[in-house]
Amino acid sequence: MQHVASLADVQVDKSSVVTIGVFDGVHRGHQSLIKRIVETAHQANRLAVVLTFHPHPDVVLRDVQSRYYLTTPDYRARLLGDMGVDIVVTHPFDETIRSIRAADFVNKLVKHLHMKDLWVGQDFTLGYKREGNVDLLRQIGVELGYIVSPIELVTQNNGGDTITSTIIRELLENGNIEATSELLGRSYCVEGAVVEGDKRGRTIGFPTANMAVWEQQALPANGVYAGWAMLGDERFMAVTNVGVRPTFDGTTITIEPHLLDFDRDIYGEILSLTFETRLRSEQKFEGIDALKAQLHRDIAQGRDLLAQKEAN
Repeated sequence: MQHVASLADVQVDKSSVVTIGVFDGVHRGHQSLIKRIVETAHQANRLAVVLTFHPHPDVVLRDVQSRYYLTTPDYRARLLGDMGVDIVVTHPFDETIRSIRAADFVNKLVKHLHMKDLWVGQDFTLGYKREGNVDLLRQIGVELGYIVSPIELVTQNNGGDTITSTIIRELLENGNIEATSELLGRSYCVEGAVVEGDKRGRTIGFPTANMAVWEQQALPANGVYAGWAMLGDERFMAVTNVGVRPTFDGTTITIEPHLLDFDRDIYGEILSLTFETRLRSEQKFEGIDALKAQLHRDIAQGRDLLAQKEAN
């Protein structure tokens, strides 16, 4: 898979099947569309191309300051590549793109990608004032030599609400990890280098890996979670605290997994962490002994739950 930073960076030697969208989270709805364009492209000996944007248009247009993204741009590209996409274009979203006319933009797609097929959700719009709906894109396609294939949006439980990144963010913010995973089609994951913290966990017998997660990625609600920590090709059970550590009067949110049956110095290494289930909310304890007793219970519960998931 080739990952490039703009349309201008693309060089192709054959025609392509293209889809356009932010694809934040690469959730089940996105996956349905991606699977179809990959199959269509490869059956016709064409390239499967995903054009996405960074920053997210919502972040630009609504001046979002909070943690918002479900995936980093690189992780999103890796997920798309794992599905068989040949080229991912993470194009800058700025005032130029915001104000470009739909016809001018798709003309760039034809020029740079040799686009012959454009696959989009049936509610898709593109360009200045969202003028480029499916009908207009089809009209332009007659002139430029491509066809448009709109697909139905994927719903929850075959008939419920449409699966959207917005709904997933809300579930995550509420700590509903199981529902988040169901709509994503995989476990929610963060990545980051292990950095030095205040080492309080080590002093009470529960060392943690303080993770430097991208400051714009959404986090689950403050609390304690069971999940998996991946260190290169190794995988470990983990019980993770997300929050401010109120027992120690903390004020800054940290992500600190305690890796079970693990005792190594991994400062500077990249850790990938999944959230499988929420064990409890974050709470302030009366003292260290009460905290340690609860941590023992958390670890035992987390170990049992992860073992059950592994067995199933």
